[in-house]
Amino acid sequence: MEQTTPFDFKFEVKHVCKQSGARLGVLHTPHGDIDTPIFMPVGTQATVKAMTPRDLLDVHANIILGNTYHLYLRPGHKLVAEAGGLHKFMHWDRPILTDSGGFQVFSLAKINDIQENGVLFRSHIDGSKHFFTPESVMEIEQSLGADIAMCFDECAPYPSDRAYTIAAMERTHRWAERCKNAHTRPDQALFGIVQGGMFPDLRIESAKTITAMDFPGFGIGGLSVGEPKQVMYDMLETMMPYMPEHKPRYLMGVGSPDCLLEGVLRGVDMFDCVLQTRAGRNGMALTRHGRMTLKNAKYEHEFTPLEEDCDCYCCQNFTRAYLRHLGKEKEILGAQLLTMHNLRFSLKLMEDVRLAIAEDRFGDFARELLEQGIYD
Repeated sequence: MEQTTPFDFKFEVKHVCKQSGARLGVLHTPHGDIDTPIFMPVGTQATVKAMTPRDLLDVHANIILGNTYHLYLRPGHKLVAEAGGLHKFMHWDRPILTDSGGFQVFSLAKINDIQENGVLFRSHIDGSKHFFTPESVMEIEQSLGADIAMCFDECAPYPSDRAYTIAAMERTHRWAERCKNAHTRPDQALFGIVQGGMFPDLRIESAKTITAMDFPGFGIGGLSVGEPKQVMYDMLETMMPYMPEHKPRYLMGVGSPDCLLEGVLRGVDMFDCVLQTRAGRNGMALTRHGRMTLKNAKYEHEFTPLEEDCDCYCCQNFTRAYLRHLGKEKEILGAQLLTMHNLRFSLKLMEDVRLAIAEDRFGDFARELLEQGIYD
């Protein structure tokens, strides 16, 4: 790993909405400041699907994600390091966050053995055997060189019984300590991850344990794994009083429009989700009145944009009828345009969220959108 210059990561809470308690903040990173609350597009394999880096700038993306599991398997973290790190490899000069790959190890790969030292698994690509430990994951993430790295954790599936959830949570705590001890890159922030499943007392215990390790930020893992949304909201409400106010809170893998609003109401600062890009590739658009499936016949003669007041390139130049045509013909452009719209829609939503917080009206803002049907 090349020599790096230390960076003083700081998170500032700039304002708390008097009406709702939602937070307006800024996270300082080596590749720029991040205004929060923020939605982060997912670039799993060093690319946000169907988007060029220039497209990402056009939709006002400020930070994107990469994934340790996928980049370790292909093209390999050593090759990325040889290229000068993930920023240079993918030509992106704004902040990047890499997930540890823990969720993918436990969801995509065929697990052979979970041990105290780590996890033996087979690649979902070719069946080859691999072994992840907290130390090896830190080596990979430091080689990738993102601004923010995540600890290696065990994400208990839903549903899980109490005994399994406790074992996974306690292992996550021990692995977090090992990650912190192994992490030495001074220009990269390492976030701890709170687990605890759907058990309120375990969520509180995990929040207390992980936050006591004094990471510069904290992920909230193990939610949006199949449980009802209200259960997720209940878990957030349960644990938030135990999360430090001066550190960013990242709700991992959550980003549907309604969950963005509900999460911000409960004190979340950072979100990510594949919904926006996956929906775009499957002919669906996100709007303030809900999801729009463009293959439906009713759009065949609609020569209007997806949303009249959307400032994205798609809505400024193309109609629902044209997008339906592209989808029916399976043209690549259709996926590109819908992905562009979905990302801009979500990022503009967060811009509006930040403005509403600053003006102490976020409670009303969120309620109005939720009532008019801003669901995934």
